[in-house]
Amino acid sequence: MEQQVFTYKYPHPSVTTDCVIFGFDGTQLQVLLIQRGIEPFKGQWAFPGGFLRMDEDAQTGALRELREETGLETAYVKQFHTFSSPGRDPRERVITIAHYALVRLTDISAGDDAAEARWFPLAEVPQLAFDHDLILRTAMAELRRQIHFEPIGFELLPECFTMRELQTLYESILDVHFDRRNFAKKMLHLGLLTQEECQPEGQNTKQGVNYYRFNSLNYQALKQKGFRLEF
Repeated sequence: MEQQVFTYKYPHPSVTTDCVIFGFDGTQLQVLLIQRGIEPFKGQWAFPGGFLRMDEDAQTGALRELREETGLETAYVKQFHTFSSPGRDPRERVITIAHYALVRLTDISAGDDAAEARWFPLAEVPQLAFDHDLILRTAMAELRRQIHFEPIGFELLPECFTMRELQTLYESILDVHFDRRNFAKKMLHLGLLTQEECQPEGQNTKQGVNYYRFNSLNYQALKQKGFRLEF
């Protein structure tokens, strides 16, 4: 007898995607959470996510859930870990493929299975549903690792930014404090920034303050040489 499509001899788990969404408000790193509107963990905060459809790869599913649960559209989504503890979901055996996303702060809207969506500073994140506390810790460790190799910080800043904003962002991600002059000297020496006379979006240009843009061409050239940003 011909075997039916999607029928297997052995039990198999369901697969979900969860997305840790980082933003930056100019002073501290933020993470986007949704308040669950359905069981399990109704009323608790969690990361946007959901079950993977049969015709989706993991990244496509993550982007879809991001749109459906928050209204956000983003191009920078990166897979960073798979969480497979047998008891992580009380409904059934569920494996989740976790991603992080970097977005500029924007308006958000809660989807059908979320009561509310809200930005939280990292220091004010409440206890999360499922194993999302572990997912957040793992995402932060990966973000701190990747910041030495990828220009991830620039995804969180406006296109036109000050050196102080850039330093504050890196300090927020790495949980350190840099000397202002040494930080500026290093970033300018690398050639990753281009000084511009630009108007920050929604702001007035401050007199005596230099504004910069990220120089992607110089970054690509450095990456070909094995770029690593050290502080």
